[in-house]
Amino acid sequence: MEAAIFYLISACAVVSALFVVFSKSPMYSIIALIITFFSIAGLYILLNAQFLGIVQIIVYSGAIMVLFLYILMMLNLKTQNEPLKGGTFQLTAVIAGCLVFIGFLGALKGYKQISFPDNPDSQIGLTKNLGHLLFSQYVLPFELAGVLFLSALVGAVMIGKRNL
Repeated sequence: MEAAIFYLISACAVVSALFVVFSKSPMYSIIALIITFFSIAGLYILLNAQFLGIVQIIVYSGAIMVLFLYILMMLNLKTQNEPLKGGTFQLTAVIAGCLVFIGFLGALKGYKQISFPDNPDSQIGLTKNLGHLLFSQYVLPFELAGVLFLSALVGAVMIGKRNL
């Protein structure tokens, strides 16, 4: 039963991600991206990482997609105002896509199938264990990330501040 749910959610994620890429309308692409984010959150929950699933829903599907929708509404996306792109642009895009595909094939060359234990620990993805790990083994990187975010916030305030 769990495998069937996994394949259903995975298929939903792949189909909606392809719809994001191949959709002509930016609004439909954003809606499909929200469905992709929810599908990825479902996969996290199936992997017993409940915290990551909830963070995926709150941060990506909530906050970031609201920003995407806001920016999309603020832009004037009229097709008659958009300049036509020539053949060199399309040729460059095809060459770049082929190079990325070759890179993926090179990455898959060294791929080995990993085996998962039959009875995984059911407490592995819970917030209690994650918090204990962050504040014991990874306390220095956690604090350094906090200082980095604080300095980025101060820098953003200084750049945005007008000289009065």
